[in-house]
Amino acid sequence: MNRCLLVIDYTNDFVADDGALTCGKPGQEIEDDIQGLVKQWVDDKEPVVFAVDLHHQDNRYHPEHKLFPPHNIEGTDGRKLYGSLQDLYVKNKGLSHVKWMDKTRYSAFAGTDLDLYLKERGISEIHLTGVCTDICVLHTAMDAYNLGYSIVVHERAVASFNEEGHQWALGHFEHVLGARVIKATERAEKA
Repeated sequence: MNRCLLVIDYTNDFVADDGALTCGKPGQEIEDDIQGLVKQWVDDKEPVVFAVDLHHQDNRYHPEHKLFPPHNIEGTDGRKLYGSLQDLYVKNKGLSHVKWMDKTRYSAFAGTDLDLYLKERGISEIHLTGVCTDICVLHTAMDAYNLGYSIVVHERAVASFNEEGHQWALGHFEHVLGARVIKATERAEKA
């Protein structure tokens, strides 16, 4: 089965202590797991997509404008990948199977070419990592479900600033979207 790893919104603004909309420690604690998955996929020449939230300064027309403080503003350090992921991306960004994709909504599918990118490569299974479990990861999973993709969520590689929402989303992935959730107690190697 052809598969793709999605790294969703793992940026300084969402993860760093001083990030504009940070989930803090829960997000920081998944760095090694995400990095390990990215290295594995890159080494195996399997597609990796970094789906990254993009906002413009003072855009009062964006629906998140009234919900959240400004974050992931174009051209800021807050939009760079958090920690070791930035260097890993920079090192591999020229490879044909590594893609950076700007997104402007919660779902990585909304208003992007992600579905086309996956279909062109015969991808039928997506592996989800990143933040926030109950917002952007969840909305991406819902769109993936509606588009007919098989979904795998790596529990040790997703986090949120809301533990209750995080746990609810993990259950929703599994029991409503039919996703395979690789539990924290399982090895997150090739699933």
